[in-house]
Amino acid sequence: MKTASIRLPESPPSLENGEIEHVHIEPYHGRVPLNLKEFWRYRELLYFLVWRDIKVRYKQTLLGAAWAIVQPFFTMVVFSIFFGRMAQMASNGYPYPIFSYTALLPWTYFSGALSLAANSLVGSGGLITKVYFPRLIVPVSSVLSGLVDFAFAFLVLIGMMIFYGYAPTIYTILLPLFLLLALTTALGVGLWLAALNVKYRDVRYLIPFLTQFWLFATPVVYPSSLLGEPWRTFYGLNPMVGVVEGFRWALLGDKPPELMILVSAIVSIVLLVSGVIYFRRTEDTFADLI
Repeated sequence: MKTASIRLPESPPSLENGEIEHVHIEPYHGRVPLNLKEFWRYRELLYFLVWRDIKVRYKQTLLGAAWAIVQPFFTMVVFSIFFGRMAQMASNGYPYPIFSYTALLPWTYFSGALSLAANSLVGSGGLITKVYFPRLIVPVSSVLSGLVDFAFAFLVLIGMMIFYGYAPTIYTILLPLFLLLALTTALGVGLWLAALNVKYRDVRYLIPFLTQFWLFATPVVYPSSLLGEPWRTFYGLNPMVGVVEGFRWALLGDKPPELMILVSAIVSIVLLVSGVIYFRRTEDTFADLI
């Protein structure tokens, strides 16, 4: 089956003077374009899908949005007991609870967004098989909806910083960049897994194992300073290393090597670009396989 392009009018099809405006479907020739203009044209659909994901997540739940706070907070408590108190894990001189929570904050967003994005196409099968729209919108909406949970969990961090007497550093202005890096990584890997999940349904069983392994391969419960150079720079090949250490730098002033963060950023961009390319090349089969 050849991938098809769709030439859309500047405005949605409408009835004027009894005439119907037509949409022409033509096959692609050569490379599959990204079609960002088409993606932008469906921005309202993106907004409604984000809102749908948020509502569905907390529909008929006892605690509602409080689940966004419960998960990272109690994970921090467990880590503080077993790794901080019992194992005496290094924390670069900071209280272990705030040391681990500043890492769990972006990690919880990343793992949740990755899981939602990877299962988004299969979960939206009814919509995909009935209506045309840029399929890229589905995983993007899943990743964006997780930002609401991040905002709630961030309130706990503010309370912890006040409790432990830590004031925000000047590097806090860089926090949105590290959050963007986490979003880019989640979307890049999520696009790969979402496309593969349509064809191979056992991918969904791989996701929990992948995120669990990735957690302990990321300096959440331990600092990256345990590694010396040049291994610490190579450690940045895990893009979440740059995110986690970047958050600690922005919030606590625990400055990591800039080269390590640069390596993480490059890997994150590569994951996103390759994920978009693979997703676009395989999306013509989604409706048939779902």
